[in-house]
Amino acid sequence: MIRPVVACRTTTLLKRGLPLLAGLVLACAATGAGAAPSTFGPVIGSALLCRSQLDNAYFHAYLTESFGPAYKREGGAYWFRTEASLWGSKVEQVMVSDDTSAVVFVAAILEAKPDELEKSVRAAVGTPFRAADGSRYPLRKSIPGSTIAYANDKSKIYCAKFKPLSGPQSTPQSIR
Repeated sequence: MIRPVVACRTTTLLKRGLPLLAGLVLACAATGAGAAPSTFGPVIGSALLCRSQLDNAYFHAYLTESFGPAYKREGGAYWFRTEASLWGSKVEQVMVSDDTSAVVFVAAILEAKPDELEKSVRAAVGTPFRAADGSRYPLRKSIPGSTIAYANDKSKIYCAKFKPLSGPQSTPQSIR
């Protein structure tokens, strides 16, 4: 038999603990759904720097699993909102090409100016970028093929490759 004093204390503790427990559950759910996985830098960062094979189906599945479904499909790409950072800058969005695009690409918008992003990428991984021209807002390109561009007061970094040929390949006729 439960004594009335113990029952009263237990009820009081439950009343005090439920809001705390609910808050913890909501906090865990909120951070778990959008928080970047530990592999975000090596997977997405390497792709943005053109250091890995580009496979839009793989990146789409990776981002969907990590951040939930794309919030829009526009301009030949799936757009994902992220809670992640790369090279010391917050990543706002990651875009992955869909099958309607003529190229396979991975792109990201970061909260850093292009010159700041260029310096932080070089410091972190050693990849140098060179200005493509002498304009006020030049594209910055790396030797592997990555590009940093202005996106208003932020940066867009991307790697784009032409799709590989698919289907039967024709072979030239032998010369007689």
